[in-house]
Amino acid sequence: MANTQSRDSARLVSGSIGGHLVSQTLPMVIGVAAIMSIGLIDAYYIGQLGSRELAAIAFIFPITVALSSLGVGVMVGVNSVVARSLGGGDQAAAARRANFGILFAVASGVVLGLILYALLDPLFRLMQAPDDLLPLIRTYMAPFALGFPLQMTLMGTNGVLRGQGEARKTSFVSVTYAAANWVLDPILITGAFGIGGFGVAGAAYATLAGWALAIVLGIWMLSHTDLPFRPRMLRRADFGAATSAIARVAAPAAFSNAINPIGLSVLTALIAAEGEAAVAGFGAAGRLQSFAVVPLLGLSGSIGAIVGQNWGAGRADRARRAVKFAGLFCILYGLLLAAVLFAAGEWFAGFFTEDAAVIREFALYLSIAAWGYAGYGLLIVGNGALNAVDKAGAALAQSFARVFLFMLPVAWLLRDVWGSQAIYAGELVANIAGGAIAAWLVWHILHRDPKRTEDAAIAPQNGGTKAKASLATVDPSAAT
Repeated sequence: MANTQSRDSARLVSGSIGGHLVSQTLPMVIGVAAIMSIGLIDAYYIGQLGSRELAAIAFIFPITVALSSLGVGVMVGVNSVVARSLGGGDQAAAARRANFGILFAVASGVVLGLILYALLDPLFRLMQAPDDLLPLIRTYMAPFALGFPLQMTLMGTNGVLRGQGEARKTSFVSVTYAAANWVLDPILITGAFGIGGFGVAGAAYATLAGWALAIVLGIWMLSHTDLPFRPRMLRRADFGAATSAIARVAAPAAFSNAINPIGLSVLTALIAAEGEAAVAGFGAAGRLQSFAVVPLLGLSGSIGAIVGQNWGAGRADRARRAVKFAGLFCILYGLLLAAVLFAAGEWFAGFFTEDAAVIREFALYLSIAAWGYAGYGLLIVGNGALNAVDKAGAALAQSFARVFLFMLPVAWLLRDVWGSQAIYAGELVANIAGGAIAAWLVWHILHRDPKRTEDAAIAPQNGGTKAKASLATVDPSAAT
């Protein structure tokens, strides 16, 4: 009975691959768009405070993205082990890992939050933040750091939902988090309804409130799935094996996701030499970019459950087909997006500032960097697929190469000649090269495991037993 229930839970191992991509990605797009809109709304209201506040947020942005990326890594780890357990027919292991994954996320958030709080000033001095901006930066980052366990709790919850293919429920949680920010940002940043604003700190307070509300909804959503949040199940869990199973994917995935904002932090430090207008334009354009690539981010989030469940069930052919369709979308959408942003860069800049120098840098960044968005899509979708099949190390390697072999060397070597354009060109080269590497690597890995394909033919005849054995090979703690 347990095995039958698990097969029913692994809903993505049958039916149309294209249909699953659409049904899983559209809710993800809505959820990711809602989250990314927070950055735009923050930038809009903080921009009304002045260019100094906007520049301060430009320094803060890559750090918060890096920390969120660590959270995404944990979410991916939980997603991966849950999806493969369900695909392999082990409902009990999936339930234990789901509950342990949330606990793992909370503990990680406490540790990371305390480290961040202790290192705030040294970290931003390392990024070359001017002394006059440090107080503004600190007013945002102090509450953000202390509240960071809330974000990690939310990531763990979303990981369990995603692993089950519950994209719609995940999007509801994300929209709730975003809606809280939409309402609270104008009140807490600039002030409204007779309430005095807190300035830059108000954006942090709105974020914390959004996390708290989303966690409540997420736990309630889990209670209506096959893997509800039941901490008592942890008494039967093998903590060592469960930690290893999640961390083997989560650690490389976290660093893989964090590498991009780390590179962005270095680029921000480099562009600081070009002046405050360049920093503000670069930061504001980055917020728009984050929103523009939402469909690519949504696809990278949905591909993990589809590939993971089919890989766990031994259906490598379906996993390959999903990756092929996703890659074609990345190329078409990325090129269309680049054309739009190239043509309308100054118009978009007008939403953030009236400063002519900031508008000029904003448009210049988009005219160069936007042409690499198709490659960026291939990279992040490729990472999602690699994490799903327990190849997080390969995803980390290609993300590392993108930033440290292409982005930073190009920006560093050309900045004395090209100025800020060298920084933007470095991002362009990195995305094109990173996308090409990802496409080759993913296709190579998904084709080189014939044992998986053999297991796919045997598993249905043995009632899922063979699939479970195959999963145990990939993930030793599957039977714990």
